[in-house]
Amino acid sequence: MGMDGQPAPERLHCLVTGASGYVGGRLVPELLEAGHRVRCLARSPGKLRDHPWAADAETVRGDVTDAESVAAALRGIDVAYYLVHALGTGSGFEDTDRRAARVFAEQAHAAGVRRIVYLGGLTPRNVPEESLSPHLRSRAEVGRVFLDSPVPATVLRAAVVIGSGSASFEMLRYLTERLPVMVTPRWVHTRTQPIGVRDVLRYLVGSAVMPDDVDRTFDIGGPDVLTYRDMMDRYAAVAGLRHRMIVPVPVLTPRLSSHWVGLVTPVPASIARPLTESLRHEVVCHEHDIARYVPDPPGRPLPFDEALSLALRRVREAQVATRWSSAAVPGAPSDPLPTDPDWAGGSLYQDERQLTVDASRQSLWKVIEGIGGDNGWYSFPLAWAVRGWLDRFVGGVGLRRGRRDAERLRVGDSLDFWRVEEIEPGHLLRLRAEMRLPGLAWLEMCAETDDEGRTRYRQRALFHPRGLLGHAYWWAVSPFHAVVFGGMARNITQAAAKGLSARRAPSGTGRIHPSRHGGGQRR
Repeated sequence: MGMDGQPAPERLHCLVTGASGYVGGRLVPELLEAGHRVRCLARSPGKLRDHPWAADAETVRGDVTDAESVAAALRGIDVAYYLVHALGTGSGFEDTDRRAARVFAEQAHAAGVRRIVYLGGLTPRNVPEESLSPHLRSRAEVGRVFLDSPVPATVLRAAVVIGSGSASFEMLRYLTERLPVMVTPRWVHTRTQPIGVRDVLRYLVGSAVMPDDVDRTFDIGGPDVLTYRDMMDRYAAVAGLRHRMIVPVPVLTPRLSSHWVGLVTPVPASIARPLTESLRHEVVCHEHDIARYVPDPPGRPLPFDEALSLALRRVREAQVATRWSSAAVPGAPSDPLPTDPDWAGGSLYQDERQLTVDASRQSLWKVIEGIGGDNGWYSFPLAWAVRGWLDRFVGGVGLRRGRRDAERLRVGDSLDFWRVEEIEPGHLLRLRAEMRLPGLAWLEMCAETDDEGRTRYRQRALFHPRGLLGHAYWWAVSPFHAVVFGGMARNITQAAAKGLSARRAPSGTGRIHPSRHGGGQRR
């Protein structure tokens, strides 16, 4: 019994396939939080080691198409989550999905698994299966394989999942952010019922304890039914972008649409094409029976705008997302994860420099912590001054603030037109830009020791563009990065080697031009 006199929740042993994927990587900590034991099946277990939950879950190597490894992974399992699909692997993905689902169902029955839980795609009503896109048709077939097996199955069917890292959400993000005027396919008028990733995870976790006689599909969605155009308009509003002008044209076929999406966004065409083909048909929920077994708390499922705000939370709060800066623990299921694909999480441009320093880490850190204000920035004074004048001209803070202390910094200190966002004494200084920019910018400086015991200086400038103007801004200033950031890194390491403090900067060094935050490449 629990402390409140109610029966304690059953502790189940759960297998999660696809733990390196978008939903799987977010489901594992939710299952652990609910008190369950978790085993992950992964082709490359090493990909999971950077997750904050890695030490709390068991990981085994295997592939869902290999019956032997699946059988081993399912040994002793109560509930098996099937969260893999072959989308993006080529034209034969339907055959691969079908074969893998059959192997999994057969081995789950042989292992005495009590329930299979599968997250599939929401399909339109009264549309013959042969008329569906290959993506939706395959999702439906996999669900049917599990429902036809002797193991009770919960098949959840969702449309667009709102959360950083979801392929359908990332496509929406990039299209809206990068194009203030869009010539779009007809599918922008197709209605769909998006759902926030938090609600998807809540339904997945709740499905583990469904009664044994439940063996069926459930439609899951948020409270809003929207066209793709509606979602783009509302994304622009929540993200603080100007109203988007959308002009649909009838000549863009699904194939042309996928190429169009590929030109505008970094979402691979092999993923974009199945997704755009799926938008031909209206996909809305026709029942909400899931609430009988997984009751919705007040205010849930989340409305679209609230789910969207959570997905954009890291950027709106001016934080560097996990994938961008470190392996820090993400704050919510809608935040980025280390295993998300490179094109997830929005655009992030960066310039990264590393140099070996002929000095101790303490000497290098002294230069880093003393940077800015009257101490200088080890770059071009004239460029700094011009940027300060421009910033004041557009209502920014300019160069008036300097720094509080010439030698020590604390989190929250102002530093010219930067703010100290994070500091790890002796190791890391991260600054967030507060000048007027069409996006968010950070500058990181690190003192490290490499594997050979040598001191290493690492410097990163990061820029998250806001709308098309932000991208144009980055491309306009990127030609100067090698000179500005390269010179800054060289001068800082030379100062450390000579035992100089920032206030005794070498002649000719000055302050960095903070407008040039874009960096050399996007991760």
